[in-house]
Amino acid sequence: MSEIEARLARMGLTLPDAPAPAANYVPFVRSGSMVWVSGQIPHGPDGLMRGKLGHDASIDDGIMAARACALAVLAQVRAACDGDLGRLKRVVKLVGFVNCTPDFTDQPRVINGASDLMVGLLGDAGRHARSAVGAASLPLGVMVEVEAVCEVA
Repeated sequence: MSEIEARLARMGLTLPDAPAPAANYVPFVRSGSMVWVSGQIPHGPDGLMRGKLGHDASIDDGIMAARACALAVLAQVRAACDGDLGRLKRVVKLVGFVNCTPDFTDQPRVINGASDLMVGLLGDAGRHARSAVGAASLPLGVMVEVEAVCEVA
């Protein structure tokens, strides 16, 4: 178990298995020391975390969905590193999409669910560039989708 996974365990979290892609794409691409992780959607204990922020989902629901997406991102990075998450050097960038109503403006607060997890887990290596944008809808009706660029050894 890597130090990162030990920290996750101390936080009471475990990584899911790396989710399989839902269409004709790969879950990640590794080129040299960089890994581009495709958009990850949130899976909770009861299945997909669906809803629209500003309508039938709260900001706290969205934050939890973003956190679930971040765990899926880390699972993909672990897969890209042949099962050794200890090879993760830093999170370079996150892009978060929030399924929301046109008047919803707290996308950054929602995506903090992913950002806060990365920084809490990795410290300075988890600090990243970021975009947080609203979307009229997301695949399968999920609340949030998060993609990432990471540097690995």
